[in-house]
Amino acid sequence: MISRLPSWIEAGAFTLALMAGVVNAVGLLGFSHQAVSHLTGTSTLLGVGLTHLQSAEVLHLLLVLLSFVLGAAFSGLFIGSSALEHGRRYGVALLVEALLLVLAMFALQGNSLAGHYLASAACGLQNAMVTTYSGAIIRTTHVSGIFTDLGVMLGARLRGVPMDRRKATLFLLLIGGFILGGTVGALGFGQWQFRALLVPAGMAVVLALVYQLWVVRRAVQKTG
Repeated sequence: MISRLPSWIEAGAFTLALMAGVVNAVGLLGFSHQAVSHLTGTSTLLGVGLTHLQSAEVLHLLLVLLSFVLGAAFSGLFIGSSALEHGRRYGVALLVEALLLVLAMFALQGNSLAGHYLASAACGLQNAMVTTYSGAIIRTTHVSGIFTDLGVMLGARLRGVPMDRRKATLFLLLIGGFILGGTVGALGFGQWQFRALLVPAGMAVVLALVYQLWVVRRAVQKTG
């Protein structure tokens, strides 16, 4: 199955992971060390906050979680499926993600907590866009599951099961992209503060345009 997918999938996955790494790095450096590209740390902070009965902090963390879910819900409503399929409205979804990141930047520059929620929604939207990749569950905004899947593949290989090299390459690209994104995000935040969010926003716009051009080219080839 995976061999049938277009060659640009790896490049797209790497770019999406890099974008998420940038957003998460900006979050860690600018949102009081709070991650926004995934919800594990936020859920832990929520649990800690509940023990101290800090209502304002608990409400804030709940809104971050809800924003991520709403972003994913928008993707599910707009795209209609988590499975990677040609012709779905990924380009428009990427433009919405870019808009959310730009709005988050402006909100954060104005010291508004709305920036946290907008950035979290953008990550939820991205993460839900393509979660099923030829039988593999793929996440582009966090890497815990990817490390797990890669470890399972390595263990199976030690038992003599042939390794799907393309899938392993995809996993490594996702991990490398996320880590590189963290580096880019840290450097960008040091130079531009919250304006560093323009980097993943711009990348989302470029990806949207590239995807739409690919769709048009494919349609022309079919009609020709």
